[in-house]
Amino acid sequence: MTVGTDRPADGRGATPRAHEPWPGIDPDDLPDGLVVADETGRVICFNAAARRITAVPGDEALGRPLDQVLPLEDLKGRRWWALTDPYGGLATRRGQPERNLLLPGGREVLVSARYVREHPTGPVRRVVVCLRGTEARRRTERSHAELIATVAHELRSPLTSVKGFTATLLAKWERFTDDQKRLMLETVDADANRVTRLIAELLDISRIDSGRLEVRRQPVDIAAAVGRHIQAHTTGGQSPDRFFVRVHPQLPDLWADPDKIDQILGNLLENAVRHGEGTVTIEVAPRDTTDGEKGTAVTVSDEGPGIPEESMGRVFTRFWRGSKRGGTGLGLYIVKGIVEAHGGTITVGRGPRGGAEFRFILPVGAPAYLA
Repeated sequence: MTVGTDRPADGRGATPRAHEPWPGIDPDDLPDGLVVADETGRVICFNAAARRITAVPGDEALGRPLDQVLPLEDLKGRRWWALTDPYGGLATRRGQPERNLLLPGGREVLVSARYVREHPTGPVRRVVVCLRGTEARRRTERSHAELIATVAHELRSPLTSVKGFTATLLAKWERFTDDQKRLMLETVDADANRVTRLIAELLDISRIDSGRLEVRRQPVDIAAAVGRHIQAHTTGGQSPDRFFVRVHPQLPDLWADPDKIDQILGNLLENAVRHGEGTVTIEVAPRDTTDGEKGTAVTVSDEGPGIPEESMGRVFTRFWRGSKRGGTGLGLYIVKGIVEAHGGTITVGRGPRGGAEFRFILPVGAPAYLA
């Protein structure tokens, strides 16, 4: 798309050329910084985003040489315009790819440029420069670095255990009693399961971030699913009195992915048991969705200290941990992604007895042929 950047004396945009698909676009409407220089190298367009990114007023930029308005340097301190030489360099160059450059004061920006020529090897008639802040990219890079660090940390402990016990058993099998061998193998099995869960979490995050999380809908008895998870906790040593289940009558038929519903319930119940205190209450009730459709609401609450008010907005982000009791901090991020993949919503708040309260609402989601 060609953006009209010439500004006649009367203040109106340049006369649109025939090939412009959307004539009359105001450069100030663009989300990225736009700087355009004419064939003499003087700035003829300096939009609002460019003024915000560079902190240079528009009246100080228009009409001045491009290299003075944007005194950019690369990360080695070299002057960027002297290196690239858009007006006097190779006649076959069409521009510069995006790269990190520095403004005066050391502020980092992402800069790309295009050289506009009337014919492929002709003189440069326009230099169009795009500016972007680096904050979003820095956040993404930090998130990736945190993910790698978390994965490395979470993998090191179980793999060390697996390696140590298997090496010991292989080298000294005859020296151990059957009970000792069983204990070592059970530890290896538990640590292998821990690694498997972590890998599954990473795959889920990848699918959620790329929008490729698949939901295979089929009828789900969510009350029975809640019962299975509570039984698993009681079998693992929790007292049956720790749980209170309230299932309302006349629940709508729910079509969802049963494996992913198990992920949601397993994560929320484990959080309530591990980080909460007192009775864990699970309520299943019919509830309309925000779109007015029939749905099912599941609420999980405990009687612990709850989540601080200032942390409520970060609960469903990556690496958020409510306490120092272990975990990757990825579970609730995945839960939110699964709920939203079903077309539902999930919220967090304070329960009636002061603890944390999670509520997710899933639409009925029946296939079209049953509607």
